[in-house]
Amino acid sequence: MLDANIKQQLQAYMEKLQQPIELVAAYDDSKKSEELKQLLEEIEPMSEKISLRTEESTEVRRPSFAINRVGTDIGVRFAGIPMGHEFTSLVLALLQVGGHPSKASQELIEQIQELDGEFEFETYFSLSCQNCPDVVQALNLMSVLNPNIKHTSIDGALFQDEVEQREVMAVPSVYLNGQPWGQGRMTLEEIVAKLDTNSAEKEAEKLNQKDDFEVLVIGGGPAGAAAAIYAARKGIATGIAAERFGGQVSDTMSIENLISVPYTEGPKLVSAMEQHVSEYEVDIMNMQRAEKLIPAAQPGGLHEVKLANGASLKSRTLVLATGARWRQMGVPGEEEYRNKGVAYCPHCDGPLFKGKRVAVIGGGNSGVEAAIDLAGIVGHVTLIEFGDQMRADEVLQKKLRSLDNVKIITSGQTTEVVGENGRVSGLNYTDRTTGEAHHIELEGIFVQIGLVPNTEWLKGDIELSQHGEIIVNDRNETSIPGVFAAGDATTVPYKQIVISMGEGAKAALSAFDFLIRNSAE
Repeated sequence: MLDANIKQQLQAYMEKLQQPIELVAAYDDSKKSEELKQLLEEIEPMSEKISLRTEESTEVRRPSFAINRVGTDIGVRFAGIPMGHEFTSLVLALLQVGGHPSKASQELIEQIQELDGEFEFETYFSLSCQNCPDVVQALNLMSVLNPNIKHTSIDGALFQDEVEQREVMAVPSVYLNGQPWGQGRMTLEEIVAKLDTNSAEKEAEKLNQKDDFEVLVIGGGPAGAAAAIYAARKGIATGIAAERFGGQVSDTMSIENLISVPYTEGPKLVSAMEQHVSEYEVDIMNMQRAEKLIPAAQPGGLHEVKLANGASLKSRTLVLATGARWRQMGVPGEEEYRNKGVAYCPHCDGPLFKGKRVAVIGGGNSGVEAAIDLAGIVGHVTLIEFGDQMRADEVLQKKLRSLDNVKIITSGQTTEVVGENGRVSGLNYTDRTTGEAHHIELEGIFVQIGLVPNTEWLKGDIELSQHGEIIVNDRNETSIPGVFAAGDATTVPYKQIVISMGEGAKAALSAFDFLIRNSAE
């Protein structure tokens, strides 16, 4: 099941176990169950602190297994085989149940331990989902820290009947005490904040007590991370406030054009960026959404940023790096059936549509790549491009046209998402050449039509382009002295990670130059 290299690495991790753990396996007669049995029998000899037994109860999902701390109520359960993106979740679960300490802050650990109530979590994941491990690992850790919290991770592709019954059409999907509770990527901090109803108020109070910054970065994507590092290296008071560190990159599967890094994945790059930023004296304020900019009264004065939780942060200079999000079609039915057949991440949600009919909206590189990937999972893919020809690289178009379960429609304008019984059943589109209306019956729609900048909160306070992008010059200066901008939220062409990083660095250097030339009053 595990190759020699992985076994060696896992063996080294198992030496860190501090307390005995028990693997409790629930098998059935399926092929996947045999694979699970093989995996657990490979793990068991890796430490004298690990034991393995078979689950007798008929009340548990099969195939599944629990990792329990011997003599306690502490444990986690996986329904399925946590390989692929979830292999790290398995390793961490073994370590944490075995007493190895978490890297979470002591403040956050105490907050989890103090949560009052009974919490039975279930998380549906797919092995190809890059966002799922964040949720799985967070809830696993919480169940280790607080005995009132239980967590089961479920491979949606393996438990299709259950997925159908609960109408799970997007991953990660989290259920709490049997009821839908959350969807999409969530950090440990976000989950705890959602459970602790007083957390926003407490966090706002802490933020209001912070000293003024010299450089405050708004946004935690590649541009924001680069800006924070370059500012901190100048030895000036630097802070970074982000709704979620990593931004859009967290939702990216494969990255093959970051120079000197032949291949990486979004979550790995985000983790590396956050670690790099943390090596400097940067005040990282995660889960903070900016809502209002109040410019300084005079150059060199303090700009104020009001946050969604009621707090305010002040700084002599700002770097706005709020990035962008998936662009929506803006047609009737899209919002209604979001996560009920309308999806934006083919890697995350594709396995839930195994054998079904789906459409991909968009003929650029992301749309064509999505169609190619989905064609290997679903029954049939219809790609709809608004223009009279696809815009993707020729090599991708050639690959797409070679697939026999793909239909390509150009000059197609999607007009409506159609559904019944609470889920997508089809879409309507118009042939822009003939004006003829068409209907396609399908179960899923993956929207891949580009990005829209996260700049709504800046309207009226700073100069924006007709597309909502922050207008910047070659020094990343905006229409407000002392306020700079970088990355996908700006008018800089070509929205690429490597370009955003460079622009973030340039914005920080420009901010430093501004501080030198404009002394504080």
